[in-house]
Amino acid sequence: MATIRKQVVVDVAPEQAWAALRDVGAVHTRLAAGFVTDCRLEDGARSRVVTFANGLVARELIVTVDEAERRLVWSAVGGRLAHHNASAQVFAEGEAGCRFVWVADLLPDELAPVIESMIEQGLVAIRKTLEARRPT
Repeated sequence: MATIRKQVVVDVAPEQAWAALRDVGAVHTRLAAGFVTDCRLEDGARSRVVTFANGLVARELIVTVDEAERRLVWSAVGGRLAHHNASAQVFAEGEAGCRFVWVADLLPDELAPVIESMIEQGLVAIRKTLEARRPT
């Protein structure tokens, strides 16, 4: 099973980053604008359909929204992946910033380079989106 772990330091308060991450239906507007172009909630907030800029559409089951740890866990269901589980977590970094960590476990291993590239693109968009919306 392939494991991908990537992170980025963002110049916003961890509370601001967590507020955007935990808003599972607004990833396309509050968290990763441009990388995600649409997000539609299903079954209340238990699952979502995410459309990415590259045209990929994924149905994701929301597994955990952990307020205390500022951690979101989701799993992509269906599609080419036999298994996918991912998490994103926000940590305080320095005096006013945060570290955004994204981890994904997936099968088959052959798809890891594609997913890793998407995560890297996603983190660029997350940093840009969050920093553009930081209070002045």
